[in-house]
Amino acid sequence: MATRKRTRAAILLFLVALLGFAAAACAGARGGSPAPRAAASASASTVASPAAPSPTAPSPTAPSPTAPSPTAPTPTAGTATPAPAWLGTRVLPTGPDGHAAAQPTPPELRNRSLVTVDELPPPADGRFHATVRAVPADVLARSSWTKGCPVDSTDLRYVTLSFRGFDGRAHTGELLVNAKAANGLVSVFRQLFAADFPIERMRISSAAELNAPSTGDGNTTESFACRPVRGQQSWSQHAYGLAVDINPFQNPYHKGKVVLPELATSYLDRTPHRAGMAEPRGAAVKAFASIGWEWGGDYRALKDYMHFSANGG
Repeated sequence: MATRKRTRAAILLFLVALLGFAAAACAGARGGSPAPRAAASASASTVASPAAPSPTAPSPTAPSPTAPSPTAPTPTAGTATPAPAWLGTRVLPTGPDGHAAAQPTPPELRNRSLVTVDELPPPADGRFHATVRAVPADVLARSSWTKGCPVDSTDLRYVTLSFRGFDGRAHTGELLVNAKAANGLVSVFRQLFAADFPIERMRISSAAELNAPSTGDGNTTESFACRPVRGQQSWSQHAYGLAVDINPFQNPYHKGKVVLPELATSYLDRTPHRAGMAEPRGAAVKAFASIGWEWGGDYRALKDYMHFSANGG
């Protein structure tokens, strides 16, 4: 009898222990921290497939959103095209009076916007620069000045200036001007540069160039030219270095049947505006007016749209 009781007690203790173990296992399966194996699996997944970058933080290899792409092309300002191959080579026939007649503007020049060919080194930084100095002997020698001109060479100044081309780029031009007008003209061209007013070419012409047979397509912005007023015997203000012609082709001289340059007839129509034109209340007229110079576009008996001068003549 005693043996049976001991056997039953042992069996009961075994059953109680077994039930306790099962209950503990169930509790662990329902709650608590993830198993170490699950954490290891998550770590392995992160290594195999990196997480995407935060939408608010740029990827370390992506360019900054404010910096231009290193492979992006640099936009070129202006819509200029190279000059036609024939420019400046086709001499116009002259009439009985020895002058060439006005002619229709060639299609290539009706909306003239030509790339500037640099004759002096352009400004390296693309900004406006100017110099004013006594006229070097070599510059005087290639100009139209002679001892018969109405101004002494010592009363002239050699000025270099930055200008904006029709190609949108900064270039360097040169002028021979009266000493008393030099600083004022630097101010004028500084204003034109700031206003992005385009100029095709700015250089000093020789006597041979001034007296050469006309091709009717010149477009040189310049000041000093030792010559008389057109059709008169008196000296032009250019002969004193007290006048400037701006983009003659876009701003022709017009009196009766005479048009200069002779191929610039399409620019007698001053509307609509085309780049490089001098206009009332426009950049060029305002800039010269700021130093007291007058505009030939205001003349009544004729129109000299290119011409600005100290005394209005």
